Amino acid sequence: MDLKQLITRHQELEKIIDSGYKNYIPDERLRRFKKEKLRIKQILDKEGETHH
Repeated sequence: MDLKQLITRHQELEKIIDSGYKNYIPDERLRRFKKEKLRIKQILDKEGETHH
């Protein structure tokens, strides 16, 4: 993925995780989303393009 796609996916995961907490998504699914989000954040940090 390029940086723009990573940033978009990071934002999507943020919304999915927030929604998951509100709608009681099982912990295992939320954990997978959080891990993916963290991996993307680490890549973005390495590239110097963290957006919040």
